[in-house]
Amino acid sequence: MSERKIYLSPSILGADPLRIYDAVISMENNFDWLHLDIMDGHFVRNLSFGADIASRLRKEFPDMFLDVHLMIDELKIILPLFLKSGASLITIHAETEPQLLHASLNMIKNAGIKSGVAVCPSTPLNNIMNVLDVADLVLIMSVTPGFGGQKFIERSLEKVKELVSIRAAKNYNYLIEIDGGINMKNIYDVVKSGCDAIVAGSAVFNDAEKNPSQVLKFMREKSEEAVKF
Repeated sequence: MSERKIYLSPSILGADPLRIYDAVISMENNFDWLHLDIMDGHFVRNLSFGADIASRLRKEFPDMFLDVHLMIDELKIILPLFLKSGASLITIHAETEPQLLHASLNMIKNAGIKSGVAVCPSTPLNNIMNVLDVADLVLIMSVTPGFGGQKFIERSLEKVKELVSIRAAKNYNYLIEIDGGINMKNIYDVVKSGCDAIVAGSAVFNDAEKNPSQVLKFMREKSEEAVKF
């Protein structure tokens, strides 16, 4: 059995919004994906940025994997903008227009982009069972979406373990991503539970002792340890 690949996806939401380019450079390529948290002020009580930032990042970093997480209410308005933004992966929430979830995931895939489905801490996995054969990724929110710097919700790992079991039983191919409260202290346990992709924002960009590159190197080491043992 081949060793699991772990993808580190630092969130630029945790960076200085006036220095996003510098934040990317500061990580010195010690990451796999770049996570973009898109918030509309309705689905969550915060605003971030739009498709122009993704397009600009694609122009500056043509080979970068852009991991776009849409926390929005109006998919029919916002999703088409991101389909043209250069995103590599677009994740939408199960709670947003659930009757259109399957169709929206297929719309993303038909645009040649990987598709993901996200669930909030209060949302049961039963709500996404009918799209697990379509999604390329399942994102487990381990904090209430909307703001960085929150405390990790431990019970989120139970969802991760359940998704691992379902994937094996059904022979599905989705990756499991987790977002919220991940740091240098808990990343080992998070990876050990079965997560394939790790989102971290505040822990990467706001550490008092380590720069972003050093934090990511440490996270990589811990992730590799968790996969081996």
